[in-house]
Amino acid sequence: MNGPSLDLAPRTADGSGPAFLKARRSMLVLLGLVSMFNYIDRTVLSVLQEPIKRELHLSDAQLGLLTGLAFALFYATLSLPIARLADRMNRRNIVAASLATWSAMTALSGLATGFGSLVAFRIGVALGEAGSVPASHSIIADYYPPEKRVTAVALWGLALPAGIMLGYASGGWIAAALGWRLAFVVIGLAGLVLAPVVMLLVREPARTISRERSGDAASVPLGVAIGVLWRLRTYRYMLAGTTLHAFAQYAMMSWSAPFYMRVHHLPLAEVASWLALMNGLGGALGIYLGGRLSDAAGTHRPAGRVWVSAVAMLLMVPAALAQFLAPSLPVSLACGFIATMLMFFYYGPIVGVPQSIVPARTRALTSAVTLLVFNLFGLGLGPAVTGALSDHLAANSAIQDTSLRYALAIVVLFSVAGALSIGWASRFYEAELRER
Repeated sequence: MNGPSLDLAPRTADGSGPAFLKARRSMLVLLGLVSMFNYIDRTVLSVLQEPIKRELHLSDAQLGLLTGLAFALFYATLSLPIARLADRMNRRNIVAASLATWSAMTALSGLATGFGSLVAFRIGVALGEAGSVPASHSIIADYYPPEKRVTAVALWGLALPAGIMLGYASGGWIAAALGWRLAFVVIGLAGLVLAPVVMLLVREPARTISRERSGDAASVPLGVAIGVLWRLRTYRYMLAGTTLHAFAQYAMMSWSAPFYMRVHHLPLAEVASWLALMNGLGGALGIYLGGRLSDAAGTHRPAGRVWVSAVAMLLMVPAALAQFLAPSLPVSLACGFIATMLMFFYYGPIVGVPQSIVPARTRALTSAVTLLVFNLFGLGLGPAVTGALSDHLAANSAIQDTSLRYALAIVVLFSVAGALSIGWASRFYEAELRER
């Protein structure tokens, strides 16, 4: 249903009254909490891979499909039709319903009896999570003007490292004490509690309209909207670059726990603690600095909002190679912290920059298209290809126990191509921003 704009909801993106600012802060915090549970539920499977593998007798290729393609295929494709609904309907309601769905499916994952049932529950998680992010991006874009949007998205995006940190920590600790099945149940039920809070406290904003006429913006056909996105060269090359980078990013995130358990022989609880710190603090710094530095660079030259991400991606590659190839555990962990921080610099710009050059009525769709491409290739193939490559390399008995190390080192190189594509995108941003 189309929800009415409430008194505290903004009617323009530059509102500054006390009621508006209070509603905006409440919105950003609660949508951040929703996003945090998104990544908690997604990360918990990654940290529990080793005990699940042992009990259910799975291969690395199957684990890669569970953490990658089986989830991403449905998550990415379903985000598009749900985003179309979010561009027409009450976005707050879509976010709350999505949260309730994926939390329930996470809890049910504790009942899995084999690969097939675990895939089915992960598809349910994907169905729920597909509706949250595009609707959240659209809500944030209607609360913040373009010059503050990248920083706002970066602040909201701090939920990503917080969720990953809590996913690693809570999943690992609960599994170490009670088993992996109860870890899924406890985490899923916690997310269900938040859904009614979102319904009560998040205000649905009025949609801001830029230069397009309100009548023309009311309903943009899907083919037309996608054509508009494709013609925006800034968006096209940024999407290509972040998708290539995502191939490496999701492989690293999905396989870090098994890597440290197999190569450096750390127990699950200790791995959970280290990865929680690495992804929580390192990821938070990366997202925050990426957003702040991008907006700061953009004050001198708008293209700075784009090329900051490219520089960070290039610097990430040597740090990540050292993380996976260094024989010393302390060196690996230190380099992993640096690599994780740089890995997340792109997060605010890939959302905030496109939201500033697309029509207001296609903002949720823009995020959905980004998620579709980004996740099908990055999340869908990164972990799966890495798992298959690890199985292939393990056939060589000399590196059987450390094959994952070399598989990860290979896929990290995709970020080099990603950085070059984003650097090229910066050439077009200023002109397309003026045309907006």
